[in-house]
Amino acid sequence: MTTFPLDERLQRDGIPIASIGLCQLRLMNDRRWPWLILIPQRPDVSEIFELTPLDQTMLAFEINIVATALKKVTSADKINIGALGNIVRQLHVHIIARREGDPNWPGPVWGFGKAEPWPTDEQQVFAARILENL
Repeated sequence: MTTFPLDERLQRDGIPIASIGLCQLRLMNDRRWPWLILIPQRPDVSEIFELTPLDQTMLAFEINIVATALKKVTSADKINIGALGNIVRQLHVHIIARREGDPNWPGPVWGFGKAEPWPTDEQQVFAARILENL
């Protein structure tokens, strides 16, 4: 994967899967929800509108292909997509598969309970399935 400055919280909480073009694709290390993060590999960017028009188009494209793959792999009821950045300022986009009856459904995933880390073998299988469906 290409090296670029990565916020230490994104580094700590996300498991790298691949560099897919503009973005680094990471798996949030919390198996309660299938939760992917796209991080544009551009330094010092905190807002989508700060990207060049071409990078904005690429980001939209990558969000769509990752969300489509996540939906296919998980058969989720709903795919949540958000770029908040209130705590981690570096631009990143959350793509989360939700299902009725999952922890805290229909409430938000942020700040709910304690993260349950992925076992290494399960995270590798899940990441491979996502990549196969991109």
